[in-house]
Amino acid sequence: MEPQGDLALIGLAVMGQNLILNMNDKGYTIVAFNRSVEKVTAFKEGVAKDRDTIIGAESIEDMISKLKRPRKVMLLVKAGQAVDDFIEKLIPHLEKGDLIIDGGNSHFPDTIRRTRYLEEKGLLYIGTGVSGGEEGARYGPSMMPGGNPEAWPLVKDLFQATCAQTPGGEPCCDWVGENGAGHYVKMVHNGIEYGDMQLICEAYQLMKEALGMSNEDMHAALAEWNEGELDSYLIEITRDILAKKDDNGEYVLDTILDTAGQKGTGKWTGISSLELGVPVTLIGEAVFARCLSALKEERVEASKILDGPDPNYAGDKKEFIEDIRRALLASKIISYAQGYMLMREAAKEYGWNLNYGGIALMWRGGCIIRSAFLGKIKEAFDKNANLNNLLLDEYFKKVIDGCQASWRKVVAKAIELGIPVPAFTTALAFYDGYRSERLPANLLQAQRDYFGAHTYERLDKPRGEFFHTNWTGTGGDVSASTYVV
Repeated sequence: MEPQGDLALIGLAVMGQNLILNMNDKGYTIVAFNRSVEKVTAFKEGVAKDRDTIIGAESIEDMISKLKRPRKVMLLVKAGQAVDDFIEKLIPHLEKGDLIIDGGNSHFPDTIRRTRYLEEKGLLYIGTGVSGGEEGARYGPSMMPGGNPEAWPLVKDLFQATCAQTPGGEPCCDWVGENGAGHYVKMVHNGIEYGDMQLICEAYQLMKEALGMSNEDMHAALAEWNEGELDSYLIEITRDILAKKDDNGEYVLDTILDTAGQKGTGKWTGISSLELGVPVTLIGEAVFARCLSALKEERVEASKILDGPDPNYAGDKKEFIEDIRRALLASKIISYAQGYMLMREAAKEYGWNLNYGGIALMWRGGCIIRSAFLGKIKEAFDKNANLNNLLLDEYFKKVIDGCQASWRKVVAKAIELGIPVPAFTTALAFYDGYRSERLPANLLQAQRDYFGAHTYERLDKPRGEFFHTNWTGTGGDVSASTYVV
């Protein structure tokens, strides 16, 4: 019998099963395989029972034999060693021009390495970020493929049929760039997701502690926010979370322990920003906020010892809710601006030709950070593909101008009331730093030169000329041999 499979997918957890069902709905024949073969049987006898064009496989060799050439195999397994292990198992059964796709949350350096390794063996490789969770996988995720450019034509139609669509009908999937570009963009997406979630949590805490709002009151506020500029998936689900009650009539949110988990992609974003020297401060604070939340026992003990001010806000409640909304919007703009700064620097470092407007389009639907706001980002880069920073776009400058007074009021009042808002605060600090013609780094350079003879540049001399001062009269004129800005 001639092979029928358009693509094989390895990994039958919920994401893998849902993606297979999604692809199959779009008319593609998919071969399903799992390391535990009983999962293949359960899948075929369960939700895929009446689907003749979903084919089960009992082994890797069996799976490969059921695929049309060039063979295309997608991995949806745990990032790390499991991906490398499956690659090694697949290689003996594949031939030149066949394609392996990693759809997990792999770290981009691994994708760079794997692309190169498989290219040497005559095989193609794609590392694609897939966002949207279980629902996205089933009905249309955002997909961010990168790797060997020759591989894109092999899966373009399938991926763009499977992914989400924007309100204008455009697919939320396009080629991102070479080797690790797709997984890098997915990493930044996840970092921005960390920032968005932390900002919403800070708004929640302000409304709950400063204003004493009930869950129902906050539900109503977020429902209103979701009708305007903050229209987004995360605001939408937070609205619904606030209203959800259990069988006892108790709000589910109020029963959840306040310690946050993380899987590492936010941390990777922070590490990359430090390596590239890009001030992605908001995502960094979002990661650290999760780390601080994990110190639950210490925080409980500290709360009995350390004092702070009365957290109750005495001003106009309705006015302050609007201030919080504006502060959230302004801070969100900063988070995306920083994320795009990071991608721009990474593109220079790794030789990627990233389409920044196209990335906003990929995030416009299907993914966790999908929002109406992303359409404005695409418009900004459509107007100016070389835009250095979103803050310099006319639309975003106007929004920040309209939010700035509220933003400053919220940060100042939160500090006064003793309510932690690290993401709101660092966003405002970045904005003020970015708009400052002069920062105190001249003093910092003087300090470095004083204790380490690290040299400095002068305002009255061309950039690239370095000077050293004998600050004590005893240090001599010898300076350090390296200078790093």
